[in-house]
Amino acid sequence: MTSIIGIYCKDGVVIGADSATTFGNGRIPTIEQPSEKIEVIADKILVAGTGEVGLNQRFCNQIKIAYESKLFKDSEIECCRNISRNALIDFEQTGIKIPNINYGALVAFPIHDKHYLCEFGINTIQPELKTKKIWYVSMGCTQGITDPFLAFIREIFWENELPNINEAIFAIYWTIDHAIKVNPGGVNGPISIAILEKSNGSFSPRKLTDEDLFEHIQNIEDAKKALKDYKTFQQSKTAVIPKVPQR
Repeated sequence: MTSIIGIYCKDGVVIGADSATTFGNGRIPTIEQPSEKIEVIADKILVAGTGEVGLNQRFCNQIKIAYESKLFKDSEIECCRNISRNALIDFEQTGIKIPNINYGALVAFPIHDKHYLCEFGINTIQPELKTKKIWYVSMGCTQGITDPFLAFIREIFWENELPNINEAIFAIYWTIDHAIKVNPGGVNGPISIAILEKSNGSFSPRKLTDEDLFEHIQNIEDAKKALKDYKTFQQSKTAVIPKVPQR
């Protein structure tokens, strides 16, 4: 089971994931252990998958083949279409076909000095590029938790504009942390976050360290405190409302 989130930003891409991998026979889970769910491929591309581990391995291999075959020199639409097609061909070789593909993924990549985030849909692997209109996505078993929480954060902070990388890290960490605390099982920490950012004139991926995330964790605690202070403020207002005389 997995919780992954991607945000397309004005200055790059941020992808986050939980770190719990569940073992079992497909119906009954047996054990859970931590694992890294965000892959860096060719020092250029970020991939985070949800679903069967074996399919994730094969999808990441298709991304690597696409990079070596120069598919990331095409337009973003053609690149994503070719990745989808090649992954589906690979999956069908072992009898896995639409709509029974227990896998989906987020891929962040640069083409021609621009950054992109593509969602490859669960069960279909159909590509959908994130844009200025639809710029965030969550996938996995906690989507019913993470989608509404992301919508809440968007309404408060970024109703009419794209976030920057720093703001997206804050949103993703808070959302996955919330999902970990309230989900019924199968999603757990530590939270892993990676970014695709421009450095030395070109886009490159980087996984964030605990030190990188410390400031964002503090900012989340500050936001929670502000909400708690608002509750106290509301209570104080209620306490001083004069009673209306009764006749």
